Amino acid sequence: MACDIAAGRTLPCRDSVGGLKNVYFINYDSSVSIDTASDTDDSVASATSWAADADVFKYELKGNSSLTTNIQASRENGTVAFEQVLELTLPKLSNDDNRAIKLLSFGRPRIVVEDYNGNLFLVGREHGADVTGGTVVTGAAMGDLSGYTLSFSAMETMPPNSVTGTFPAV
Repeated sequence: MACDIAAGRTLPCRDSVGGLKNVYFINYDSSVSIDTASDTDDSVASATSWAADADVFKYELKGNSSLTTNIQASRENGTVAFEQVLELTLPKLSNDDNRAIKLLSFGRPRIVVEDYNGNLFLVGREHGADVTGGTVVTGAAMGDLSGYTLSFSAMETMPPNSVTGTFPAV
């Protein structure tokens, strides 16, 4: 692996917006294939390889959700890891959602994150993502959140992979 950069970067157009539109949860299962053969640097995962292998569960989002990747580098140890942190806000409490949140908290799903620019990113590709915190809140005033906040974290050797192809969802 070459460690030297191979290209520059120009200032991009101002046609990008922030925010997440949807997340797709895939139960962690080592038998689920993730096709990265078409990209030599392993930065792209193909969604088409999941169509027959896994159930994909779509959660729609509206505001207050984000994906951040923290670079964890150590010059002394010669290591670099990428902490992928997903913060979700899910409005409205329900018994069905309580059960789903419990199962998400017990498992370590892979998560595909869709932003408002049409980009798809794979969180927890190799090791899955863990719920590291969150709340189930009723709110105090009428305008407060009555719903869930969830924090997921995944530690990987790469930033979140870009996902290509049509993504199947249940």
